[in-house]
Amino acid sequence: MVEKNKKESEEEKDGTIEIEYLTPKKRTVGETKEEKDKSKTLKNALKKKESEIKQLKKELDSLKDDFLRKAADMENLRKRLDREKNEYFKYALSELLRDLLGILDNFERALGSENQGDEGSLKKGVEMIYKQLYDILVKQGVSPIDIKEKKFDPHLHQAFITEESEQVEEPQIEEELQKGYTIHDRLLRPSLVKVLIPKKDSQS
Repeated sequence: MVEKNKKESEEEKDGTIEIEYLTPKKRTVGETKEEKDKSKTLKNALKKKESEIKQLKKELDSLKDDFLRKAADMENLRKRLDREKNEYFKYALSELLRDLLGILDNFERALGSENQGDEGSLKKGVEMIYKQLYDILVKQGVSPIDIKEKKFDPHLHQAFITEESEQVEEPQIEEELQKGYTIHDRLLRPSLVKVLIPKKDSQS
């Protein structure tokens, strides 16, 4: 403390006092080069993003248009298929009915014939009409069920009458009461039959 006072007194004797001023560093007005580069980079990135957003929006609008167009096409296709299906079921039997009209014509001719009293001519006319109808059914895929083997098949035959018999060991067809038919590979109408079944043991 004494030395410090001594030093100050010596400086005062000389008549000069040294004062040191700390001058602040000058601040640059405006942006620096680094700030300008950074700003430019950000602007370029923003511009690029805006361009990407614009492109994505364009693609989205295109996809939306495609979706709406395809949805409209699908709706039109559905309506057309529904219309065609309804028309098919409505007129599916046209060909068959057209063939049946020929049979109707023959019936009208037979009924209007002058030879109605001739049994031979009537039978011949009925046989002709029967054959015509049978041919039409065959043309449509209809076939009669054959029962020559006499074996009862519940998938093809319907037992209208059953009778016990000692002569059979399993159900067997004895008589066909009404002919059955299939159409292609499906049952159209089962054969109506009389069936013999094994006789039950009376002791049991």
